[in-house]
Amino acid sequence: MKSLLKFITCGSVDDGKSTLIGHMLYDAKLLFADQEKALELDSRIGCRDGKIDYSLLLDGLMAEREQGITIDVAYRYFTTESRSFIVADCPGHEQYTRNMAVGASFADLAVILVDATQGILAQTKRHTRICALMGIKHIVLAVNKMDLINFDRNRFLEIKDDFITLAANLNLETIKVIPVSATEGDNVTNASNHTPWYDGLPLLSYLEEVDVATEADKDGFIMPVQRVSRPNHTFRGFQGQIESGKVSVGDEIATLPSKEKAKVKSIHITDKESDVAFLGQPVTIQLDREVDVSRGCVLVKDKTLELADMFTAKILWMDDEELVPGRNYLLKNGTKTLPANIMTIKYKIDINTGEQIAAERIFKNEIAVCDIALSEKMVFDKFENNNTLGELILIDRVTNMTSACGVIEHSLSRSTNVVWQNTDVTREIRAEQKGQKPLTLWFTGLSGSGKSTLANELEKRLVAMGKHTMLLDGDNVRHGLNKDLGFTEEGRIENIRRIAEVSRLMNDAGLITITSFISPYKKDREKAKEIIGEAFIEIFVSTSLEECEKRDVKGLYKKARAGEIPEFTGISSPYEQPDNPDIQIDSEKYSIEEATDFLMKQLQQHID
Repeated sequence: MKSLLKFITCGSVDDGKSTLIGHMLYDAKLLFADQEKALELDSRIGCRDGKIDYSLLLDGLMAEREQGITIDVAYRYFTTESRSFIVADCPGHEQYTRNMAVGASFADLAVILVDATQGILAQTKRHTRICALMGIKHIVLAVNKMDLINFDRNRFLEIKDDFITLAANLNLETIKVIPVSATEGDNVTNASNHTPWYDGLPLLSYLEEVDVATEADKDGFIMPVQRVSRPNHTFRGFQGQIESGKVSVGDEIATLPSKEKAKVKSIHITDKESDVAFLGQPVTIQLDREVDVSRGCVLVKDKTLELADMFTAKILWMDDEELVPGRNYLLKNGTKTLPANIMTIKYKIDINTGEQIAAERIFKNEIAVCDIALSEKMVFDKFENNNTLGELILIDRVTNMTSACGVIEHSLSRSTNVVWQNTDVTREIRAEQKGQKPLTLWFTGLSGSGKSTLANELEKRLVAMGKHTMLLDGDNVRHGLNKDLGFTEEGRIENIRRIAEVSRLMNDAGLITITSFISPYKKDREKAKEIIGEAFIEIFVSTSLEECEKRDVKGLYKKARAGEIPEFTGISSPYEQPDNPDIQIDSEKYSIEEATDFLMKQLQQHID
């Protein structure tokens, strides 16, 4: 059976990635007759004066052909007498870097192209670092367009030295540098007469021979559970792909995070039973006894994995909206998806020098190292030990877009040393003692909307009913608990997180907590709801900006309009209205007594 090599082509824009692969397929006669004929016909109206435009084999989108660039990742499958290949041709434009990262995530090797007339560019450096981040250990640097510099050996060696310097600290196993001309075919499939000073293999020959094998199959057995199969009451199997080692019938395995042990009763590969299964195979495993296992759990044998809810990760930020500490996302690792919070940005990495630079926020296409906290403990491994359990993506909880991809570097020791201390007196006991249901009534709205006035009146009504309450007002809290926070986006995010944590503790005390905060960002209110849980009731005071400015009790809008207050919500900073608040009220339409009556009526079902 032929070995399989999965590789990508990447580099800066217009370095000839698509042309290189197209020429390789054409010269090696790896095209069907109809593909070859279509290529020749399409080339007549191309940009090479009727000569064959090899890039058309890979650039299939209309926008790609019109602009002469690659936008999306194009995959090609081909085979030679020596090896089978899957190649992902990746875009070079900076705005499509996220597409390049997707391609790199599957590859064993990267062919990075450099235009010999321009040398190593910023995007070349970015792509190289992303390849290393994604775990690619084998790099081929194809110095392209050698024909445009008359196959100058000195220029080739200069570019080679620059790249070796760039890659010095990237933990690569092999680096091969080849001079090529993608349009003319020099050193693509056959050795070129124009480079007698180069005594290495042409690109295709090197790809056929390079060894990218790993030792993963010799490690202990690991299988993240993707699905629990229960076709009938007699069968319960755990399905997933083996990510390390092998497993046999009769083996004793452990289930994580529960740490229960059981023996393998049967192994099914598709619809056939087998005594043994190996790395890379999708299997269904049945155990000899019932264990607590669901999607996201991991089956292991002879392997130690980490279990923690905080870790340090290196990420590539891919979202148009910048990353700031305190933001919450969904984190996917293996088959597990959990709510996650970016606690701190430790530093970002300069793509040119690799230098660590202090940063308060991260912008699109930047690489950074961050500390991340999860909502619960998760099974994972360092990326260097296991790719599947060491890689992650961050998903925007509002848009469901992938905001970042990255790798886990190590767990944070405090995550395993700090354990929640259970007490004998519980929330339920405290609530029963007070004769009420603990709630957090979260007022949100613009400054001047009437939040604090309504919250104050509502608390008086509840106290008159014999309820035990605590009112947390935005201004009052900043005199003590949050006096160290400013009004930057980062400060606002942390302000809301702290209030949510305090509200949850007060709910644990059996209290009805009333909070009055602008809390302008949807993501932060979602995070507060996640922290507080079922007790969270969102009350949107939807008074218009015009009315709030008319009231302007504190004169803040006037100062903001004059530019004296930066990042003021509603003026120079956005307010993101709730999509589906539990209660909505416009204080402009009611007297204070009528508004309080309305709120009490709406809250009755929650209070009783």
